[in-house]
Amino acid sequence: MADTHVLFVEDDDVIREATQLALERDGFEVTAVPDGLLGLEKFRARKPDIALLDVMVPGLDGVSLCRRIRDESTVPVIMLSARADSIDVVLGLEAGADDYVTKPFDGAVLVARIRAVLRRFGHASGPNGAAGADTPEELECGVLRFGDLEVDTDGMEVRKGGVPVALTPTEMRLLLEFSAAPGTVLSRDRLLERVWDYGWGGDTRVVDVHVQRLRGKIGQDRIETVRGFGYKLRG
Repeated sequence: MADTHVLFVEDDDVIREATQLALERDGFEVTAVPDGLLGLEKFRARKPDIALLDVMVPGLDGVSLCRRIRDESTVPVIMLSARADSIDVVLGLEAGADDYVTKPFDGAVLVARIRAVLRRFGHASGPNGAAGADTPEELECGVLRFGDLEVDTDGMEVRKGGVPVALTPTEMRLLLEFSAAPGTVLSRDRLLERVWDYGWGGDTRVVDVHVQRLRGKIGQDRIETVRGFGYKLRG
């Protein structure tokens, strides 16, 4: 992790300094700033590998900053929120964040979440799950078709009606998980484990918001909700 650059936006001096020291002890390079406008400036200048954004920061709040970052880049973003039940969590995920951590947080937990995000961004290989009963039509090596949706599992590209679809790495991994088992219901817990690399129980809102974002890009009817169980990709 010695070459991994973290942008950390947090207005609380104590939290910012303590977290920066903890991350640097784990080998991260950290740029820590107290407000969102400076965070956007540093993001554009330094091109970090990952961004940690507190929701409530002055100048440009964390949700707005996440949205600005997502307009320009697919770099992973983790939101920091003081309340687990806050609407800010959902707003951050809808703005394009890949995950969130609730404050106060344990330094080891934060590092584990950062590494989990970086692992899934560092390699875009498809999931290892077995295919479901409905096998998608294979156009060529590594390219699957579901109606007008084409998923290139080798080139990590998606097209809908022949038009390229821009997905974040997290959205791509989610779609790959569905594509590996079309017609099979995947539980939220399984998706948390396979896509978000959670070895423990996580907040299923992360899954729900990302499914909604993915639907908005590939078609609302392409991923079906199976109430009480999870989601499945229609072939």
